[in-house]
Amino acid sequence: MKTGMSHDHSVVGIEMHGAVAVVTLLRSARRNAMDQALVDGVKAALLKLDHDEAVGAIVLAGAAPGFSAGSDLKFIGNLDLENMGRFEQECGDLGRLMGFLETPVIAAVEMFAVGGGFTLATSCDIVVAGRSSQWSLPEVPHGWLTPWGIKSLVSRVGLVKARQLCFCLEPLDGEAAREIGIVDYCCDDGTALETSLTIATKIAKLPRPAVRSTKRFFSNYLMADAEAMDFEANRLFLDNCREPTAQKTLAKYRG
Repeated sequence: MKTGMSHDHSVVGIEMHGAVAVVTLLRSARRNAMDQALVDGVKAALLKLDHDEAVGAIVLAGAAPGFSAGSDLKFIGNLDLENMGRFEQECGDLGRLMGFLETPVIAAVEMFAVGGGFTLATSCDIVVAGRSSQWSLPEVPHGWLTPWGIKSLVSRVGLVKARQLCFCLEPLDGEAAREIGIVDYCCDDGTALETSLTIATKIAKLPRPAVRSTKRFFSNYLMADAEAMDFEANRLFLDNCREPTAQKTLAKYRG
């Protein structure tokens, strides 16, 4: 079934399974947390695959131990505020890019999807998760607003529920996330990739022009205001990062 492999920036792997491409985050040592190289690598991989006629669907997965722990605080903690804001803006660009690709993207989530890992998953067209995977947006406890991808939450759960999720009041497992619409398919732990490949293979067998048209039609509405919301969230995030609580959090990761 597997038909070849290549790497982009060495932090992102691409494997072909028939007409399905699996893009894997390969920063295991940092729990697949997002730094500049990872964001650039995922963006390059997605654009390359979207232009490949042989690819009918894309699965986005994280190498063990889990999907993604979000922004790498060690990386952003050593940036000045302007560059921190720019980096989070580029994360938002990546999230919105997935909405505007012609090829459907399926998130295969094991173990955890935290912060930017959570919004990276919800930016995908379909979300598959292991039952006991942990979902949280810990930005407010850290001292700042979730800086990007909030529109992807709002599209799935509505404004009121999205606000509650951003306050990070209770943990969510895969089943609880499925009940509120964050996750589309729950499966046994350890089978998210296999389940995602089954779904992606079904999509890849559908008439390509009709799939692209369907994705484009819905993206126009699902993504409406997404850029403006990311811009506003980023501005408020930077305001928060000047405050003592956020400075204290970031100081832990500096040096």
